[in-house]
Amino acid sequence: MLADTPKAYVESLASALVQTEGQWRGRAAAMTAPGSVTFVAEVDSAANRCCGLMRVVVKHPQEANRPLQAMLISVYVAAAYRGTGLADRLLSGAVDAAASELAAGILQLGVHEDNTRALGFYARHGFQDTGRREAYPLDTSKKEIIMERPLSLAVPAA
Repeated sequence: MLADTPKAYVESLASALVQTEGQWRGRAAAMTAPGSVTFVAEVDSAANRCCGLMRVVVKHPQEANRPLQAMLISVYVAAAYRGTGLADRLLSGAVDAAASELAAGILQLGVHEDNTRALGFYARHGFQDTGRREAYPLDTSKKEIIMERPLSLAVPAA
């Protein structure tokens, strides 16, 4: 994931490679923690061949005077599955889970400013640029564009 789409994450490949077994187990446990829903698409579950992943978490801290906010994080679709509709299906599940399982009213995400494919994908699915920009942690000269959509909208067809 980090090797083929480095701008999609806020961690470098070098950093991920030095994580210990315990650190990876902690990350895996977080994927099933309360306030979190993770979707994994596998080619062959017996072989553990992941072809896509999306995770939704309740945002902390919350922005006051707004509906409960959730964040879409850890988004990945393997290169061979991009353009097949897999991302659309994963996002549909993530949007539904954010609303129904996490009771969120808003789904937010951050996209690297140079990731035009992701920006277009999210815009097609009803996400709008909030105008907010945050420094991209791995290169603070770059920005993440903060997008969101209310969860009462149906996911537009791609």
